[in-house]
Amino acid sequence: MVGAAATGDAVARARRLPGLKVGLHLVVTRGRAVLAPDDIPYLVDPAGRFPDGLARAGFRYFLVPGARRQLEREIRAQFDAFRETGLPLDHVNVHNHMQLHPTVLGLILKVGHEYALTSVRLPYEPFLASWRAAGDGLPVRFLSWLFLFPWAALMRFRLNRSNVLSNDYLFGMHDTGRMGKRRVLGILSHLPQGVSEVHFHPAGGPGGELEALTSGEVAEVLGASGIESIRFGDLGRRGG
Repeated sequence: MVGAAATGDAVARARRLPGLKVGLHLVVTRGRAVLAPDDIPYLVDPAGRFPDGLARAGFRYFLVPGARRQLEREIRAQFDAFRETGLPLDHVNVHNHMQLHPTVLGLILKVGHEYALTSVRLPYEPFLASWRAAGDGLPVRFLSWLFLFPWAALMRFRLNRSNVLSNDYLFGMHDTGRMGKRRVLGILSHLPQGVSEVHFHPAGGPGGELEALTSGEVAEVLGASGIESIRFGDLGRRGG
């Protein structure tokens, strides 16, 4: 999040870890813009914050031409801010998975072409594997999957048509703040064939996510299972 308060600290830490690949986490809802409020009045309040309501923002981006033009400027400004860090761009995703929105995705592909964008996160969590791994939340997981499936399919089609690489699956969408060791081990035992991303918010709460990420047991399971750990930047070398 190039407009967030801790961006400078995050960039400094990333520079000390050359093996760490970093992506641009675009913000178009529930966060601060990079451009000044007077430059993008359709998008933000006087304090420079995007709206919290995802549906409201989504309708505005789709229906209001002025909002789309300003959104393109803001997305370009965030790409510019990432470039100024000097970090290689490994991939792009969007806060609250708003890359599923057709307008937002179209602008990412249009602007990203100017910045050598190669990979974008596909937020698609397979229902059965997710439920079997977690063992809970069947109705919520099913309804969410049912609603998001057509948008994820459209996004996959557009990425393929634009020659932009992506993961096949994403685990953790329904378990934010609860990706503890037991849940992670369950996911690792139910991964489908293909490229799966497992995402975490380890500073977001007491759900044991940091413990899972540093767990020796999780590392042993990874090593014994034959699961290959890769970065988004490795997708091209694997043929997609």
